[in-house]
Amino acid sequence: MIITKTSLYSSLLKDCIIQSFLKLTPAHQIRNPVMFCVYIGSLMTSALFIQAMLGQGETGARFIFSIAFWLWFTLIFANFAEAMAEARGKAQAASLRKARRETVAKRLGNVDRNEKYTLVKSAELRVGNLVLIEKDDYIPCDGEVVEGIASVNESAITGESAPVIRECGGDRSAVTGGTRVISDWIIVKITANPGETFLDHMISLVEGAKRQKTPNEIALNILLAMLTLIFLLVCTTLLPYSMYSVHAMGSGQIVTVTVLVALFVCLAPTTIGGLISAIGIAGMDRMIQRNVVALSGKAIEAAGDVNVLLLDKTGTITLGNRQATEFVPIGDITVNDLADAAQLSSLADETAEGRSIVILAKEKYGIRGRDIEALDAKFVPFSAQTRMSGVRLKNKEIFKGAPDAIEDYIREKGGQIPSFVQEFVDRIARQGATPLLITEGTKILGVIRLKDIVKGGIRERFAELRRMGIKTLMITGDNPLTAAAIAAEAGVDDFLAEATPEDKLNLIRNLQAEGRLVAMAGDGTNDAPALAQADVAVAMNTGTQIAKEAGNMVDLDSNPTKLIEIVEIGKQLLMTRGTITTFSIANDLAKYFAIIPAAFSDTYPALNRLNIMGLATPQSAILSAIIFNALIIICLIPLALFGVKYRHVTALKLLRTNILLYGMGGIIVPFLGIKLVDLILQEIGWV
Repeated sequence: MIITKTSLYSSLLKDCIIQSFLKLTPAHQIRNPVMFCVYIGSLMTSALFIQAMLGQGETGARFIFSIAFWLWFTLIFANFAEAMAEARGKAQAASLRKARRETVAKRLGNVDRNEKYTLVKSAELRVGNLVLIEKDDYIPCDGEVVEGIASVNESAITGESAPVIRECGGDRSAVTGGTRVISDWIIVKITANPGETFLDHMISLVEGAKRQKTPNEIALNILLAMLTLIFLLVCTTLLPYSMYSVHAMGSGQIVTVTVLVALFVCLAPTTIGGLISAIGIAGMDRMIQRNVVALSGKAIEAAGDVNVLLLDKTGTITLGNRQATEFVPIGDITVNDLADAAQLSSLADETAEGRSIVILAKEKYGIRGRDIEALDAKFVPFSAQTRMSGVRLKNKEIFKGAPDAIEDYIREKGGQIPSFVQEFVDRIARQGATPLLITEGTKILGVIRLKDIVKGGIRERFAELRRMGIKTLMITGDNPLTAAAIAAEAGVDDFLAEATPEDKLNLIRNLQAEGRLVAMAGDGTNDAPALAQADVAVAMNTGTQIAKEAGNMVDLDSNPTKLIEIVEIGKQLLMTRGTITTFSIANDLAKYFAIIPAAFSDTYPALNRLNIMGLATPQSAILSAIIFNALIIICLIPLALFGVKYRHVTALKLLRTNILLYGMGGIIVPFLGIKLVDLILQEIGWV
């Protein structure tokens, strides 16, 4: 999915040039107040040039042509910067389109794999339809698994080669159209009509069709519009003032409209005005390159100011499926006997926990699979009512389940619970694991330790977030003992245990009321209300469709620590916009010394003293300033597209660096650049 710089520029340069000219329409230019004024100035000087060629209006057709040419040049390269940013997103969208394919689906009438299916095109599917997807079949549309379990290759969407497990129930039931089942089978309930899938939504977002301006960008636009209006009023009033001065003194020359247009373009913040759209679009593109789809520009910018991160535990901090890690026998029971009983009770258990029990008994204690028919076993599936599962054999029955459920079962059978059993259960719970009791009849054999597996490397990433000034807070429905152990292992700053969806929502609201900017990463339906409330809401792609719809970003890799990169991109966007704004405003100072003496030296000869650059003629000074104004946009395009490199420094140090490097640079570079252009113009005899 990642587009290299070489292939990007070689394949898209031609299209960007064409788009630069196609964007020269009033409907497009009026979106940017600064560049729209430059657009009007370009039209005016072009009209004045035509008048001069016809022997009417202002004299000096060559000079007017030069001004008009470089004004159009300024507009074209401002458009080019925006087109380049958009083209990067279109290249990513083209890559995503390859994942979208027309497939034939096996539509069912009921949730029954053995039912005869009907072959239909994926375009004919509608929300609520049931489809059977078997090994090597492509998933035709977005949906939720309602029966079965399968390994799914999502590399077409995420770029990751490792397959993922999708199963009914829980937070790993969502599937994405265009991905492929590589083992087993699933029945999927369609949740999106053709053209409305998550992939379609991603493509439209990547292309920038639904990008919204961020609050800071809106504020900057207002600032630029106000500066533009001020300079427009100043330049407009200079014409009657010049006419009055020449008439009153009886000497001098009235400043021309062409010169006033050039003066306005040089004084207005055209540099940042021409690049502001490219900066925002490039920010979204950088998200895509890191496999994060931003659903709004506001989310990217807010990410740069986040100071609290809330993370759901299951599936976000942990892998999502608890796994058996230890068999703890009680009394005179041996660990091998306990492992044998635990495996027997789990042979028909298709949950991730049940499979992990079978695997642990096999790998650690050498207990291999057995002939179920020979056992004449009757398996009892897990139910929400009993919270147990197990097996009934000829002469015994073995069950496993939650401690309180097993205790209730034993009491119903007339058995007694040894007092020391609770000590085993509490000890495992304090260690952050989940205890399951195993009983044969009314005798408790031991405890199975189930543990949430914390994702690798997550502790180091949280430490990095802490250095960035971001507080991490884990929210979970687990009991406080389990939550505390997982929080300590993962390295989060704090946790909220036994949290309901309402608790998560209220926590975010309280943090926001304190003036905090809150980011949340989650993947479950129970996370959706909190994701909708958070300033930056990163939904895991492995999560439910509701969670993805509630978030304003979707992480295709389902890695919660990706927020570090998201924050860096947000900060990079803000820093880039700040540096270019600083440079744009600072370089106006040099233009004052170039163009104001040139514009009014005939009326006020004393202004020649301000010509500290020693520019050759008034016309050369004005033209040099205009040419530099256009060329500097070209020079800053790479900075706008690739951004200022993010470094973790204090705000004061960042401000100091910004002023010294881009502020002072914005003053010095134009003095050198305008003088150089002036020398070149003299050398070629243009003015």
